[in-house]
Amino acid sequence: MRRRFATLDVFTGRRFAGNPLAVVLDAEGLDSETMQAVTREFNLAETVFVLPAREPAHRARLRIFTPGTELPFAGHPTVGAAVLLNRMDGGGARDLVLEEGIGPIRCATASIDRERGRARFGLARLPEEAGQAADPQIIAAALGLDVADVGFERFVPSLWSAGLPFTFVPVRGLDAIGRCRPDMRHWEAAFTRQAGSSAYVFSRETVEAGSAFHVRMFAPGMGILEDPATGSAAAGFAGLLMRFAPLPEGEHELILEQGYEMGRPSKVGLSLTARAGQLVAGAISGEAIVVSDGAIEA
Repeated sequence: MRRRFATLDVFTGRRFAGNPLAVVLDAEGLDSETMQAVTREFNLAETVFVLPAREPAHRARLRIFTPGTELPFAGHPTVGAAVLLNRMDGGGARDLVLEEGIGPIRCATASIDRERGRARFGLARLPEEAGQAADPQIIAAALGLDVADVGFERFVPSLWSAGLPFTFVPVRGLDAIGRCRPDMRHWEAAFTRQAGSSAYVFSRETVEAGSAFHVRMFAPGMGILEDPATGSAAAGFAGLLMRFAPLPEGEHELILEQGYEMGRPSKVGLSLTARAGQLVAGAISGEAIVVSDGAIEA
C-alpha cells in the first residue's frame, strides 16, 4: 500500500541543517515490525508514524521509532510532526494535541512561510533524577576524554529523565566537547547502568553568542551514533539546570546549540518557569522546514 510521507529538517529554519525527520502519514494498518523496518529504510535518527487520535479532540496519535527501537516521546519528532500537520491543516497559528507514549502533548504551532513553521510544546512530565551516574573516570574514558575535562562550576555527571533517560556530562569547554569520540569498549560501563545508553554532553562555552549551552548527544544503543538536535534531552536538562545552577523566580528562555560538529547546526529552545527555587513548568520549541515529500510502499 502506498503511504504518503514527508521529510523535514527540525530545530532549524534552513534545509540541510538541524535534525532530519521522516513523517509517514496514513500509517493505519502498519504493525510495529513494519514500522521498525520502514524506519531503518529511511535511516534517519527518528521516523514518526501518524495514526488517528484515540480522543476526538486530539489531532493525531504518533508512534516514534529510531533505527533500533520505539520511543515513548521525543522532541524533534514532536516539533516536526506538529509543523507538518499544521501545514496540512492550512497553516496559520493553531494549537493541537498529539498523543504519544508518554501521554498527550499540547503544541502551539505557527506558520513562518509556505515551507517553514514553528512549534512549541509543554513538557508532559517534569524532569526527575533517574539514578546515580557512573564514576567520572569511566565516563571520560567512554567519551575519549581526560577526567580533568569532566565537570565545571557546580555541574557533575548526573542522570535525569523527562520521559527518556540520559546521562548528562558537563565538560569544560568547546575544545573538550569537540574531542568527544565514543569508545564502545567503555560505553556500557559508563552509560547503561540505569539510564539506557545515551550521553548528553554540554559546555557553557558556545559557538553562537546568543546560545546558553553547547551540547552533543550520543546514543549508540538506539542506533544513533550522534544526534544533531535532541529535544527530549533538553527537557531533562531543565531539571539538571535547576539543581546545579538554579534560575531566579520567573520565566526563562534559553537556546541550546547542537549539531555543529556534524555540519548540521541546530537551535533547541528551552523554556523554564521557576517558583521558590523549583521547576514548575517547561517547554521545548523550534522551527522546522519541509525538505521532501512522496510515497512509500508499506
